[in-house]
Amino acid sequence: MSNASSSESSIHPVKEIEAHFPFQEVEAKWQKRWQNEKVFAAPDSGPEKKFYCLEMFPYPSGKLHMGHLRNYAIGDVMARFYRMNGCRVLHPMGYDAFGLPAENAAIKNRVHPAEWTFNNIREMREQQTALGLSYDWDRDVATCHEKYYKWGQWLFLKFWEKGLVYRKEGLLNWCPDCQTVLANEQVVNGLCWRCDSVVTQKFMPQWFIKITDYADELLNDLDKLTGWPNKVLVMQRNWIGRSEGAEILFHVAGGEKQGTEIPVFTTRPDTIFGATYMVLAPEHPLVESLISGGSQEAECRAFIEKVSKMDKTIRTDEAAKKEGVFTGSYAVNPVNQEKIPIWIANYVLVEYGTGAIMAVPTHDQRDFEFAREYGLPMRLVIKPADAPFNSAEEMTEAWIGEGIMVNSAQFDGTPNEEGKKNVTKWMAEQRIGGATVNYRLRDWGISRQRYWGMPIPLIHCDRCGITPVPEDQLPVDLPRDVELTGEGSPLAKHESFLHTTCPKCQGPARRETDTIDTFWDSSWYFLRYIDARNTEAAFDSQKVNDWMPVDLYIGGVEHAVLHLLYSRFFVKAVRDIGLVDFDEPFTQLLTQGMVTKDGAKMSKSKGNVVDPGEIIEKYGADAARVFILFTSPPERDLEWSDQGVVGASRFIDRIYRLVLSYADALKSSSQQDSGNLSEAAKNLRRACHKTIKAVTDDIKDHIGLNTAIAKIMEMVNEMYKFTENDAIAESDFPIFRDAVEILLRLLSPFAPHISAELWEAIGNEGYVISQPWPVHNPDFLQTDTMMLVIQINGKVRGKVTVPADADGEAVWQAALQQEQITRWLNDQEPKKKIYVPKKLLNIVV
Repeated sequence: MSNASSSESSIHPVKEIEAHFPFQEVEAKWQKRWQNEKVFAAPDSGPEKKFYCLEMFPYPSGKLHMGHLRNYAIGDVMARFYRMNGCRVLHPMGYDAFGLPAENAAIKNRVHPAEWTFNNIREMREQQTALGLSYDWDRDVATCHEKYYKWGQWLFLKFWEKGLVYRKEGLLNWCPDCQTVLANEQVVNGLCWRCDSVVTQKFMPQWFIKITDYADELLNDLDKLTGWPNKVLVMQRNWIGRSEGAEILFHVAGGEKQGTEIPVFTTRPDTIFGATYMVLAPEHPLVESLISGGSQEAECRAFIEKVSKMDKTIRTDEAAKKEGVFTGSYAVNPVNQEKIPIWIANYVLVEYGTGAIMAVPTHDQRDFEFAREYGLPMRLVIKPADAPFNSAEEMTEAWIGEGIMVNSAQFDGTPNEEGKKNVTKWMAEQRIGGATVNYRLRDWGISRQRYWGMPIPLIHCDRCGITPVPEDQLPVDLPRDVELTGEGSPLAKHESFLHTTCPKCQGPARRETDTIDTFWDSSWYFLRYIDARNTEAAFDSQKVNDWMPVDLYIGGVEHAVLHLLYSRFFVKAVRDIGLVDFDEPFTQLLTQGMVTKDGAKMSKSKGNVVDPGEIIEKYGADAARVFILFTSPPERDLEWSDQGVVGASRFIDRIYRLVLSYADALKSSSQQDSGNLSEAAKNLRRACHKTIKAVTDDIKDHIGLNTAIAKIMEMVNEMYKFTENDAIAESDFPIFRDAVEILLRLLSPFAPHISAELWEAIGNEGYVISQPWPVHNPDFLQTDTMMLVIQINGKVRGKVTVPADADGEAVWQAALQQEQITRWLNDQEPKKKIYVPKKLLNIVV
C-alpha cells in the first residue's frame, strides 16, 4: 500500500463510479472507430520487419461457434502484439465459400446457394466485427466470387500448361448421397467427411493433379518446418508414405491372359523365394479378365461387391479378419518359375503399391493368418539363429525379424538384410525386377460432380480434343439459373453453359461440367489476400514475395493432411511456374484444441452448444475473449464453464473500476518520478516490470497466452494492494500512473475495447494499439531485500526478510530475532548451518 504522510499531499480515488464496464456502448463505439479510420489496414511498405498472421478461414455456415471464437482470439492477440512491437502486420479474413453444404442447404431451403452463402457471410462478418478482431477488411475474399475464382481458373490453366493436370478413368471414392467423387483424404473411417454416408468405389473418368511429382520435396521439406507441431509432421510423413524396396514382375500363367505382367512392390525382396500365392486388390483392373467366364466368377463378383462397401481403414486393420476368394487363375514366381494361385482379398488396396502383393505367409503376419484360414502353402525362407522352429509347419506366427536366408537357391546362408540388396541386384540383372521407391501418396483427384464449385476451364471438342479456355475468356462463370435436385451436377443439363465453341477450330464443343474440389480454393487464398483487389493478375509476385511466408498460421489439427499438404504442394508448384520465390507457405503452425462442454465436443446433437453471440451480448466481447484465452493453453482442449465467463467479466469490471477511480488525477498528472519512492511504490514498479517481461515471453511463445493473462491478473492485484488505503502519496503517483499505462498496453491484445476506452479516459491521445509495447527495465526487477525460508532439521519453521546482499551469518542473526525460531531451537547450539544463497538456511540441532 502507498502510505501518504501527514505532511505530504495525497491523491484520492473518485468514489462515485459505475460498478460495471458498460461493454455494449463502449465496444460498439471502438469497433466503429477502428473500422471508419481503417486502423488495421496493412501497409505494403513501411517497417522492414513484417508479421503475417492468419487464421484458417471459415466455411460460411451462418454462425460462429466457440471453435471460431478461440481460433480468432488467438490470432488477434498475436496480430495486435506484433503491431505494438513495430511490425508491419497483415491480418486478413475471408470465406471458404464453395462446397456441398451450401448446395445441400439450398436444396433443403429452396434458395440459391449464392444467396444462402452471401447472407451467411454478412452474418458471420457482423459477428467477427463484434469480437473486435483487428482484420484488414479491405483484403477480404470469398472463394465463390467470380473475382476470386477467375484467378483460380487462371492458375489451373498454368498447372495444365506445366503438365500437372491430367484426366484418366480410375476407381474413385463415390458418395452416393452427395452424388460426387471424394479424394482419399475426404474419406474418414469409410464415411464421407461431409455427410457421413458409406463411401463406395466407382470407375469414372476424372481430373487429377500430379501432387506425386512433388512427393520427395514435400517429404524432405518437412525438416524445414521447425515451427510446426511434431504430430502434424508425423501425419504428413505417414500420408506421403515413402518406402524403399523392389518391384518384381510376375506373369499370368495360362488362359487368355497368359504372360500378362503383374508388377508387385515389396519392401522384402529377401523373401521372394517364400512367395507361395499372390493377392490382388478386388478393384485391380486385371481381376475382371481373370475371373470372366471362369468357375470362380460368381463367387468373386459377390466378394467384390461386398468389399466395395467396406471401410478401407477396417480392411487394412491388423486386427481385422482377412477374407478372400481364389480367382481360378495362377501366376509364375519369376525367381523359381513356380506356379502360384492368384487370390483377391480384402486386406490389399489398389491404391497402395501396385494393388498386388506377393504373399509370403511365413514372414508377413497378414499373409500368415490368411494362409492358415484358407489352407494355403507356406515356406520358411528366413531363419533366425536361435529359431524355435525348423519349418513352416512348426511356426505359430510369422517371423518378421532378421535371420539367414534358407530355401532361397543361390542366396542360402546370406543374412537377410544383405540379401535384400543382393536379390534386388540379381533380379535387375535378370530383368525380372529392380530397386524402386513407392509412395502411399496418390495424385489429387479434383473432379466433383456438383454445381456449387469453381468450373474447370477446359473444353471438349470432337476434332481437337481437350482444349483450355483462352485466358481472355476467364472467368468461366457459374450460371445462376439452375435447378438443384441433389442428383449429380445440373451443369451437365444446362444447355447454354454446356454448349460452346472450340477456341481452336471454332466448331461446336462442350464445356467440362465437373467443378473443382474446394481444397483448390483454399490452397492459395493466403496469396490472394496480399493483393486481393488486383484485377489484372492473381497477385503481384513482388508483394507476395515480400509478405510470404505466413509467419503464424492457426487452425485445427484435422487439416493436417488435407489443406496443409495441398497448400504446401500448391506453393511449390506456383514457385516452379515462376510466380513466387519461396518453398513453404507457413513458417509456424499453431493447432488449437477443441472447445468442449460436459466433457464432449460441442454439437447440436449433444445439446451442449454455447452460442458466442449470446455470450458477447450478455458479458461483452472482452470478457468472452479473456475467458477463451485464459482457461487453457491454446494447443489443448478447453472445457466450457459458465462460471469462468462470469469470472472473466468480473476481472474486466475490476480493471474498469480501478482505473476510472483515478482517471481525473491520471489525466491531470504531469509529475515525473522524483526517485523519492516509498517501499510500496518500489514494489509496484517491480511487479509491473516483472509482468512486462513475463507477458512478453508468454506471447512470443504463443502457447502461453493463458499464463500471460494470469500474470496480468496478478499485476492488477498488486495495483489494488497499492491503493487499498484510498490515498496515494503524490511522490508515488507517477509510479501508479506508469502502472496503469503498462496495464492497458499489456491488456490491449486480449481485451482491446476496455483498453482503448480507459487509455482515452486517462487523457492519452491516439489509440493504445498504436503505442509501443512496454519493455521491462532489468534494474527495476532488483529488490533491496529478500525473503528466505528458515528450516530446523529440514522442516520449515519460519521466514526472514534480510538485505538482498546478506550472507549466511547475517541470515542466521536475523533468524535469532524471530521468536518462533528461538522457541524451536530451545537454547540448543547448532551442529551446523547449511545456507543455500537467496533460498534458505537449514539449522541442524
